[in-house]
Amino acid sequence: MQRLKNSMKKMRSKSDRKSKEKAMQTPPPKPVPRGFKTIQRYPLYEPFAHAAIVQNPRTGEHKYILDELQLDPLEVNIYNRVLDILLAEIESPKGEIEDPRRFFATEAKQIVDKYRISLGWLPDVSWYKILYHAERDLVGFGRIDPLMRDPNIEDISCDGIKKPVYIWHRKYESIETNLLFHEDSELDNMVVKLVHMAGKHVSSAFPIVDASLPGKHRLAVCYRREITPFGTAFTIRKFREDPYSIIDLINLGTFSEEMAAYFWLCLENRASIMVLGGTAAGKTTALNALACLIKPGSKIITIEETAELNLSHENWVSLIARRSYGLGENQTGEVTLFDLVKTSMRHRPDVLIVGEIRGNESYVLFQAMATGHGGLSTMHAEDIDSAVKRLTQKPMNIAPAYIPLMNLVLSIQRVHLKVEGETKAFRRVMEINEVANYEDYRLIYKWQPAQDDYASSFKDSVMFPFITERTGMSTNDLQLEIEQRRRVLHWMREQSIRSYKDVAAIIAEYYARPEEFYDKVLKGELKTLATAKNS
Repeated sequence: MQRLKNSMKKMRSKSDRKSKEKAMQTPPPKPVPRGFKTIQRYPLYEPFAHAAIVQNPRTGEHKYILDELQLDPLEVNIYNRVLDILLAEIESPKGEIEDPRRFFATEAKQIVDKYRISLGWLPDVSWYKILYHAERDLVGFGRIDPLMRDPNIEDISCDGIKKPVYIWHRKYESIETNLLFHEDSELDNMVVKLVHMAGKHVSSAFPIVDASLPGKHRLAVCYRREITPFGTAFTIRKFREDPYSIIDLINLGTFSEEMAAYFWLCLENRASIMVLGGTAAGKTTALNALACLIKPGSKIITIEETAELNLSHENWVSLIARRSYGLGENQTGEVTLFDLVKTSMRHRPDVLIVGEIRGNESYVLFQAMATGHGGLSTMHAEDIDSAVKRLTQKPMNIAPAYIPLMNLVLSIQRVHLKVEGETKAFRRVMEINEVANYEDYRLIYKWQPAQDDYASSFKDSVMFPFITERTGMSTNDLQLEIEQRRRVLHWMREQSIRSYKDVAAIIAEYYARPEEFYDKVLKGELKTLATAKNS
């Protein structure tokens, strides 16, 4: 809160006051374009902000219309005076607070009530609007705050001034919004505020920033016209408050039940897994979901450039890389992924998770896997062949002899399927390969697009003999165990147990008393069958 207050004071300095007031009076977002029809409308923050999805009937083009209550000229004048009073009178909390918005709303209402008469008469509706805009601009995300409240939005991107902000909608994919920034100062001030909220610095000397906003949303900034001719550009990759669990991904069709059970068994035996895919293919989501299956009590260390993973395990250490404080070649204070991977080995992890490998940190990761640590990671690559080519060449330079240390490689992609006559985007695991040796890969699962299902074959599996040597279980025993775990996952789906914390609790219970728990699952299945017959 103190950092946010200081940043707002800088933005409200005398030199910025005129530009800030002018920014408050910028034209509101454009209304629904002529000829477009509203096909969906839903609230973002009642009664102040709503979203509407509109469509051009002729071209099929979609647009996202932000409908937000705006301040009139009289309200703008009082709003600016209220901001000065709030910044002067709100005291920073003495300790950590869970919800800065609630803290601010309570404090702001008390202060506004105190000065309301002296500021001039306005109806109650106007005061509610002023408080909403104050909260939005001081402790929220500014003009994009309503978009950040929309759970259907995955990405928000702005390419510069006088260009519409684009979003990636979970249902309608990439669509244009009616929100745009008219002046450099307006966009620059908002981005500076976002960067300060992330605890980072941005300037003409340091125009590139990659940071995590409150709520773990990922922010990427190119500041001013130092490296882009259209002015400041930013992209926000939104982080789900309730991350997808393995059950969610099964329900969405990204994984099959048997596939998830197979990964569950492999992770229990410290198999190393690499998730491949392009940008926004769902690599990190899949990685986070797979982490649900790691045995409770295992010590997990995650290593990322910006915090995106969210695990339910208690014994979890999250390490985040840090950029340099220096200029040019002076890398004072920099903590790289390579440094973090090396450091993590001194903490004796059972499982090491690297958010994304792209450089020399991959060498230390493979060294860790050689010593028996389980490892999970993601990498930008379309399939296993292109991934191995990247691994064995600069800057990674992994020796071909080390490639088999990555036991399982799954590739995930965004695909388009027709559902009820409408083409929609889905994420699917395209194939899963076990790595027997360099250039010797065993295809275990493959997606069948015609049926939207998965074909599997364990005939040439190298993981089954590997697990057999570790556990003494036969191949038939392993297949029975996979089937048993598949039924447990299916039972969770039937019981609508999907939260990643609830899923982790069920998996912990299964490990504590597997036979008892499996009997409960079987009884649940028999009860479901009996109910179905009676109905």
